[in-house]
Amino acid sequence: MTDSLELTTDVLVIGGGPAATWAALKAAQAGADVVLADKGYCGTSGAAASAGTGIWYVHPDPVEREKAMASREALGGYLADRRWMARVLDQTYDGVNELATAGRYPFPVVDGRPLRRGVQGPEYMRRMRIMVRRAGVRILDHSPVTELLTAADGSVAGAAGHRLQADEPYRVRAGAVVLATGGCAFLSGTLGCHVNTGDGHLMAAELGAELSGMEFSNAYAIAPEFTSLTKTAYYSYATFYREDGSVLEGAGSQRGRSVIARTLLREKVYCVLDRADAATQAKMRLGQPNFFLTFDRLGIDPFTQRFPITLLLEGTVRGTGGIRVVSDDCATSVPGLYVAGDAATRELICGGFTGGGSHNAAWAISSGSWAGQGAARYAARLGPAAHRRTVTGAGEAGLRPTGTARPADQHRDVVAAVQAEVLPYDKNYLRHADRLAPALATLHDIWREVRAGLHGTGADAVRTRQAAAMTAHARWMYTAALARPETRGMHKREDFPAQDPAWRRRLLVGGLDEIWTRPDEVAPVGPEEWAAQGRPGFERVLEQAYARAAS
Repeated sequence: MTDSLELTTDVLVIGGGPAATWAALKAAQAGADVVLADKGYCGTSGAAASAGTGIWYVHPDPVEREKAMASREALGGYLADRRWMARVLDQTYDGVNELATAGRYPFPVVDGRPLRRGVQGPEYMRRMRIMVRRAGVRILDHSPVTELLTAADGSVAGAAGHRLQADEPYRVRAGAVVLATGGCAFLSGTLGCHVNTGDGHLMAAELGAELSGMEFSNAYAIAPEFTSLTKTAYYSYATFYREDGSVLEGAGSQRGRSVIARTLLREKVYCVLDRADAATQAKMRLGQPNFFLTFDRLGIDPFTQRFPITLLLEGTVRGTGGIRVVSDDCATSVPGLYVAGDAATRELICGGFTGGGSHNAAWAISSGSWAGQGAARYAARLGPAAHRRTVTGAGEAGLRPTGTARPADQHRDVVAAVQAEVLPYDKNYLRHADRLAPALATLHDIWREVRAGLHGTGADAVRTRQAAAMTAHARWMYTAALARPETRGMHKREDFPAQDPAWRRRLLVGGLDEIWTRPDEVAPVGPEEWAAQGRPGFERVLEQAYARAAS
């Protein structure tokens, strides 16, 4: 192994997806020296780079914006925040336009007007990498971070990790750090998410950061049984069948995934995309060509022939839970630490229901931009003194065991044990205290073993830290799920099937060896509930929106 690589910078961005690249770009544009460290190859790794996605891109028209904000409030259990939704719509609109002009992304033109409500992931991330490099950002590819560095006052002072291809440790001293490490999909096999193991959440929690919305973490997506590609929107054109060929009633409804999950516990489920006409089929192939690659190779026509499906856990990648932000620039409660993208909670714009691709994509652009700018301002205030601070590694579980270190290859057993508690539909998706409580108890036992003995160095440390992060992530999820005794958003409790008005609040969770929860501020009420509470009706809201626009 070679000597450690030592770097200094103003802003360190950890991650390599949309949120990370927007953060690096905006920090550099603000005048900061920036280093970006990616677990994979920036531009090709992560969920966004694997497929196309919609973007919550809405023209600044009061009526369009109002409809956009109201569209998912009820689905999300009225936990979203209108002010943040408006900010995201504004920032996303500017960001996508910048991608089109400075990034020269080839958006399609329909009837003479550019259509900017979606991107092809591979081309999008290729353009983002080019923009980041042109801005002068130093990129460390295949360089996963294993721990944050802290100064004597508890503020973040950089990070340390391992460069996989060079097989060398490295350390970056920084004035500020942006965590854009994505969510956690628990190595479930969903396409592009093998790097999404909750690493940033563990590192933030080790410094005392809080998380929010972790009960909204049980996002499962439909995928053909023989692929890992999850593009659920296409299944709105599907008819679902049982093994005996009979139609699976209710599988195509809003709550259809629950029907599919229950059936998969007993038998296989099949589907055919037979509700798409010829014109729609052509658009589907153009919009998501990789969706059809495996079908074509196997000689299956998904529009006429039935194929088996499964549900893959996407966790907090497509869920809404994550690290809590405490200010408009996406700072965390830890000085110098900022968070963006799927690593952050998306409750502010989605509440408790998945933002799918579009809202999450908009959040990545917006939160990445704000976090990068905020980190640049923070680093500028510190100035050169930031690099003279004495730093200490903050990593614990998987790096610095409290007991006798055991072989690093035990990370495989840890991952398998965690997956046994979080992947099954009857534990995580079809939630009930009788199943959640024993699963959480098992996860607590796994954590104690991880904390006491799991240990890795070099490249092995990357894997032991992933295992530790997944264990912590699962414990936060189930602790929050048990603490919310109702059904709201994607969090569905079979023992509490109704939505309880008393629980129209966010739920914070934190801690590692001892986990705590506490309620957060009551969320704003959506327009559908306003009339019942004597507030202005929806029509009045539109009038007010027009007045604001006119002024």
